[in-house]
Amino acid sequence: MKVTVIGLGAMGMGMALSALRGGHETTGFDIAEAARARFAEAGGKTAATPAEAVAGAEAVFCVVVNAAQMESVLFGEGGVAAALPKGALFVACPTVDPAVARATAARLEEAGVLYLDAPISGGAVKAADGALTIMASGSAAAFEAAQPALDSVAETVFRLGDEAGPGSAMKMINQLLAGVHIAAAAEAMALAARSGLDLKQTYEVITKAAGNSWMFENRVPHIIEGDYSPRSAVEIFVKDLGIVLGAGHAERFPLPLSAAAHQLYLAAAGAGHGREDDSAVIKVYQKLTGIDLPADKG
Repeated sequence: MKVTVIGLGAMGMGMALSALRGGHETTGFDIAEAARARFAEAGGKTAATPAEAVAGAEAVFCVVVNAAQMESVLFGEGGVAAALPKGALFVACPTVDPAVARATAARLEEAGVLYLDAPISGGAVKAADGALTIMASGSAAAFEAAQPALDSVAETVFRLGDEAGPGSAMKMINQLLAGVHIAAAAEAMALAARSGLDLKQTYEVITKAAGNSWMFENRVPHIIEGDYSPRSAVEIFVKDLGIVLGAGHAERFPLPLSAAAHQLYLAAAGAGHGREDDSAVIKVYQKLTGIDLPADKG
């Protein structure tokens, strides 16, 4: 297939390289020249603008941060909506409100473009390995058009419905759990530090005990190593838990754990840690209580 990936960050770069390895003619675009150069060095094609990148494309993966960026990519100045060939497929990968997914799908489908609501999970490592989990929903035609490219970038594709919306709703639920679990892990390790426990030993015990979670196991080593270089940033969960709380507000549905976790991420962002790894939420406790943590390598 002729595949375009818009957004060559940690996730998008991995997806573009996986598509390239899968034998697809792959073009990448990113506003960062260095990202475009890296993809070109790996054998991919690049373009100077998003519209140029999608010329002749059969499938376009949009791997940007949020709904505002996706709106700009599609409908902003020089946006790709007008440049997409009729019958092309737009695969929307960012975490957005389900209502945004439905509205965007309607606008593109009216213009003769297929839309797949396809948020991704798995992190940069799985993106690079072509082993992502994709929570997808859309028409049968969209799934059929997407399949060859999806086979290259994903290990598991969940087919969640025949229209846009359920994919984004499922990702919202995943992010609720992920955000709360990271916040809980940070709180637990902060209390461990205050209690005089060795943090490495605490990690060893908890990862073999009932209190473990995937996020605890994945993020706590960042704290122990003092390495807050962003794999996924604090600001991501300011956004994603904001989407969760917005949905709860619209449904008059209480979400007290999500709200408490969101406040922790807001506090971390407000303290200047928004672009650091999301495990940096533990620094809120450090500021409040003066606990000793491993030195920050940053």
